[in-house]
Amino acid sequence: MSLFEGIKGNRYEIRGLCVEEALTRRLQALGLNEGTVVAVLNRKRSGALIIQVRGTRLAIGRHICQGIEVEARTDEV
Repeated sequence: MSLFEGIKGNRYEIRGLCVEEALTRRLQALGLNEGTVVAVLNRKRSGALIIQVRGTRLAIGRHICQGIEVEARTDEV
């Protein structure tokens, strides 16, 4: 599933980045690497997500979220 399909309050483990190469490198520099656990904190009307990655909050737009493949985690936030 893509991160865009994520539900507020749940945690997900990143399985892959399916976006342009330059964007992939930027996301990796921000800590969005394969195996990293992210928490969806909020969802905006525009489709953007506010996520928490390694203690940092990031706002990611709809197009980028749709290119981040994740797997649901069962542990608590």
